[in-house]
Amino acid sequence: MQEISTKPYLLRALYEWCTDNGFTPHIAVRVDNRTRVPRQFVRDGEIVLNISFEATSQLQMGNEMIEFHARFSGKSHKIEVPVSNVLAIYARENGQGMAFPVESPPGDADDVLSSEDHEETEAHEAHEVRDEPAEEPAAPLAPVASRAADKDDEGGNKGGKGHLKIVK
Repeated sequence: MQEISTKPYLLRALYEWCTDNGFTPHIAVRVDNRTRVPRQFVRDGEIVLNISFEATSQLQMGNEMIEFHARFSGKSHKIEVPVSNVLAIYARENGQGMAFPVESPPGDADDVLSSEDHEETEAHEAHEVRDEPAEEPAAPLAPVASRAADKDDEGGNKGGKGHLKIVK
């Protein structure tokens, strides 16, 4: 019998910690063809999702998938995120949480499926079973203030999107 990863247990524990302390839990997710999210909100192959009780409906944090319904621009979407694609979980208010190692290279942005396209594509795809590499220990996240981006984005503007900084 293959040992179950610690990652889904850590995700559930940090979700509970955020909730118990009145914080808003967010997850950073690498998006690929197994991830079901609204495509227009994906940036550089990643998306950050608010998974708080107030922002989600029917949240299920399983050992393989995180599933819930959420509203984006007033429209309800079914969200499905493989646990292996979660890059980090943290509290929005103070940035405390945990980052996880990337388990495989991110897929091409064109491989991202929208919620509407997911059912149709799923019916036509054959799913492969792959051996996943062993996980490395996760590192805690730096506070939100230290995650601000200082680099210029493509438009030459300072600020851009934030980047997670792993503190060891």
